[in-house]
Amino acid sequence: MDASVLTISPGRPLRASVTTFGALVGSGFRRYATYRQATIAGSFTNIVFGFLRCYVLLAVAAGAVGGRPGGYDTAQLATFVWVGQGLLTVVGIWGPPDLSDRIRSGDVASDLLRPVAPVTAYLAADLGRFLHAVLTRMIGPLIVGAIFFTLAVPTRWQTVPLFAVSAVLATIGSFGCRFLINATAYWLHDARGPLVLWTLSSGLLAGLYFPLRMLPEWLAVTLWVATPFPGLLQTPLDVLVERDPPVQQAGLVLLQACWAVALLALCRLVQHRAERKLVVQGG
Repeated sequence: MDASVLTISPGRPLRASVTTFGALVGSGFRRYATYRQATIAGSFTNIVFGFLRCYVLLAVAAGAVGGRPGGYDTAQLATFVWVGQGLLTVVGIWGPPDLSDRIRSGDVASDLLRPVAPVTAYLAADLGRFLHAVLTRMIGPLIVGAIFFTLAVPTRWQTVPLFAVSAVLATIGSFGCRFLINATAYWLHDARGPLVLWTLSSGLLAGLYFPLRMLPEWLAVTLWVATPFPGLLQTPLDVLVERDPPVQQAGLVLLQACWAVALLALCRLVQHRAERKLVVQGG
């Protein structure tokens, strides 16, 4: 059977593919649902950092001319922080280095023997993690933020569904970036260096520490167009706080979708080249 095709039954490939993909998503959900104490501890950490970030940005707003740094009012900034703290885990920018660890140990060989392409299998598991994080890690920071701060409430009917689509695309984009970083282990045999660089740069370039709209306009536009980083956090948060008109909101999500597709295609290409390298080396 072709390892690049997600299928079990030749007679019903589409139905079998959907069933298999759903099973892998469920497996990813159950994996993270097992670690209840880690979930609680992670939520508490996100809440603590939420207070720190929120007070810093509100202090910046208080000292800014007009009280709107980057075009955000105080309610939008508070929403940006608290939803961002929940979205950080939902998107999974700093996910576990499962692939690189399996490459280093040699366990990745068993992944290549399965009838599901590695990119597809890892993406399905990551979407299961996404669903678990939405239910467990997103709600806590949002409730705490709503209790202690005034949050911006969406006023357009399309904002919430567009935010949901943007969050899914952000997760797929984050997965693509993390897969590529982990895949460097095929050539380096140890991806800890690239992973450290990713950890240090991704939060800053994705808009975790402050909205990218606070940067000079030319730099913010360059990051948006030339890199996938703003689509990991900044875009869904800007959509939710209604920072832009509806047409521009949709345009940002469309750009986000383009980056997600491009990253998945690049993941498949890199994985294919890595498999050829393993075969050449006799792996």
